[in-house]
Amino acid sequence: MPKIGNIILPEHPLLLAPMEDVSDPPFRRLCKMHGADLMYSEFISSEGLIRDAMKSKMKLDIFDYERPVGIQIFGGDEEAMEMSAKIVDTVQPDLVDINFGCPVKKVVCKGAGAGVLKDVDLMIRLTKAVIKGTSLPVTVKTRLGWDESSINIDEVAERLQDIGVQALTVHARTRAQMYKGHSDWTHIERIKNNPRISMPIFGNGDIDSAEKALEYKNRFGLDGMMIGRAAIGYPWIFNEIKHFFKTGEKLAPPTVADRVEAAQNHLIWSMEWKGERVGIVEMRRHYTNYFKGIHGFKEYKQKLVTTDGHNELFEIFNQIREVYANYEHQV
Repeated sequence: MPKIGNIILPEHPLLLAPMEDVSDPPFRRLCKMHGADLMYSEFISSEGLIRDAMKSKMKLDIFDYERPVGIQIFGGDEEAMEMSAKIVDTVQPDLVDINFGCPVKKVVCKGAGAGVLKDVDLMIRLTKAVIKGTSLPVTVKTRLGWDESSINIDEVAERLQDIGVQALTVHARTRAQMYKGHSDWTHIERIKNNPRISMPIFGNGDIDSAEKALEYKNRFGLDGMMIGRAAIGYPWIFNEIKHFFKTGEKLAPPTVADRVEAAQNHLIWSMEWKGERVGIVEMRRHYTNYFKGIHGFKEYKQKLVTTDGHNELFEIFNQIREVYANYEHQV
């Protein structure tokens, strides 16, 4: 059983990736219901936290039913990272995670996220600053390296463990690849097999089905895996994978009624957390994913993304339930 500080995770846990504008409390709640073992907040700017930026502060919201849950921070300044770790400490998540993997230009330009892969000494200094600022276990998420010619994850893993990092998640791509091309888990397997490494090692990248999850579990022998994009609009993936691990059989896919229930819960929880107006508007980006592949759904999707009142939205959900009650085979 992988252990991070005092957190004991189940055998081969499934982690929900921190995803900007996705991994908020309503979405995490759905994923928890459907089998996620450990979840993370959206990544939070250390500078934003120190400036008391409203958006950053709101991302610190965690709820007891989510536990174990980690808060993920990023930044390129040691003092800011230490101070933000102290702020995170006050809301008492189960762990603090550092993002050294985000490939997005606006983050990399600040010398944060995957930008730190070019300067491992800086990565170590930033990590030490976070460890100094918190009493919680500190974990890291990163990538293989900056590009194909500078894969340095072996050195990174050893040095992070040496200063007290308690688990490492590796997205099996370089920064140069962004989210394209093939993820190469053999590099993560090599870290796991390094006799010096004793902290849990989790793999991330391209896990989008129960079959692939089992293949990667058996092939690479890591401590667990993190799932990101495949869970968007499809929180069922966690229990589907767990069931397949146990039985070798696939669970029946969610029915249209299941999808409606998930989307409606997501909407309700979003309105409760963000306020009705923002909850309704920000939910619109999720409907395509919840109802992907349903025959003749365009008209309903159009209604969902243009309707402003929650009662009217609930009415549309009811219509979808009725119309598709006998069409489950089309999903």
